[in-house]
Amino acid sequence: MKICRSIAEMRAQMAAFRNADHSVGLVTTMGALHAGHMALVKSAVQAHSRVVATIFVNPTQFGDPSDLDNYPRTEEADLTMLRDAGVAAVFIPDAGDMYPDGDETIVETTGLANMLHGLVRPGHFRGVATVVTKLFNIVQADAAYFGEKDFQQLAVIRRLVRDLHMPIQIVGVPTVREADGLAMSSRNVRLTAPDRAAAIVLNQALSRAEMLAAEGAQVDILNQAIRDTITAEPRATLMAVDIVIADTFEPATGPVTQTIGIMISAQFGAGDNQVLLIDQREIHP
Repeated sequence: MKICRSIAEMRAQMAAFRNADHSVGLVTTMGALHAGHMALVKSAVQAHSRVVATIFVNPTQFGDPSDLDNYPRTEEADLTMLRDAGVAAVFIPDAGDMYPDGDETIVETTGLANMLHGLVRPGHFRGVATVVTKLFNIVQADAAYFGEKDFQQLAVIRRLVRDLHMPIQIVGVPTVREADGLAMSSRNVRLTAPDRAAAIVLNQALSRAEMLAAEGAQVDILNQAIRDTITAEPRATLMAVDIVIADTFEPATGPVTQTIGIMISAQFGAGDNQVLLIDQREIHP
């Protein structure tokens, strides 16, 4: 497995792959890898003769400096997992390369980035869109793999690829969960034991909404059930509940007559150890 720490190294490695007529799949990460990331890698390995992963804790998508500082960094373990999974090359740039002095160009989906969860995390999706565009330009893979857990992020990336005519396929991979239902996230390791136990309330709230939808309940009932479930957990602070039509991101109302996406976020912990977790579910009529 080739480890590339500069843009020039990564481009040289990609040229070698292209010269050998390899199909390349890309998995972008911020490290602290878990089984959810490895599901993306597995999907990419199955579809391509070469897979490239990136590890870069992107500063522009963090609104809170302490959140950036506290983000787990486990490079040695990450590289072992990627090597064992069959990844051919890993790109690990530093912030100075990705954002050189005088950097002033941003990429933003002006609608999708500033609605729903984008209101809870101002500037977050702009940071995501900008760094993903940079990584796509550097690696120039055939396809990139993203988890469906962040429903809005996946929509943002698909929109920017469409709008900017990028020659890359975006593949969504289903959310991977712990045995108790908590969606896997690199942030989970920051949870205290009591907060980790409480965090399963997110999946419980989504499951409650899905059951009500199957019984014919309207969207406002689903919304209230989610809120009631999460607010009943004293260690959780509900941040947002958004229920949208999956294809258009327009607010969903009335009975569930077309596929909807439910996105929820809640904060656990206090002070410098606050951890924001998200979860999502698509519900079909």
